[in-house]
Amino acid sequence: MRVVVQRCKKAEVMVGETTVGQIEHGLMLLVGVTHEDTEQDAKYLADKVAGLRIFEDEIGKMNLSVLETGGQILSVSQFTLYGDCRKGKRPNFMLAARPELAKPLYEKFNELLRAQGLIVETGVFGEMMDVNFTNWGPVTLILDSR
Repeated sequence: MRVVVQRCKKAEVMVGETTVGQIEHGLMLLVGVTHEDTEQDAKYLADKVAGLRIFEDEIGKMNLSVLETGGQILSVSQFTLYGDCRKGKRPNFMLAARPELAKPLYEKFNELLRAQGLIVETGVFGEMMDVNFTNWGPVTLILDSR
């Protein structure tokens, strides 16, 4: 699994004209699943995301996690994280898992975050979505369970 983590001041995801998920301060996550991923990958990344110390403490040092700051999470599935652009001009998505594998693992990942006490809003798996957010910092990290 691969997760792009972006610290944000606010974020929302829309399907058409309808807002399906939104948060105030916290983490904007783009989540991709590949063929070999299992629930262990989802657990590893959920634990990593919940504990990442990327929020400033009282002296301005990145020392606090989203859990410690009362932040929320907006999690959006994104198969294009496994796009291979090494050959030609069109990405190859052969490394992205099929929906029948990817959707349950994406949902498990979100469930594991919620089990840690986090508020997790989501997009709609497989839909065309518009994502709007204010990256805070900016702070952007890429996590991979491999």
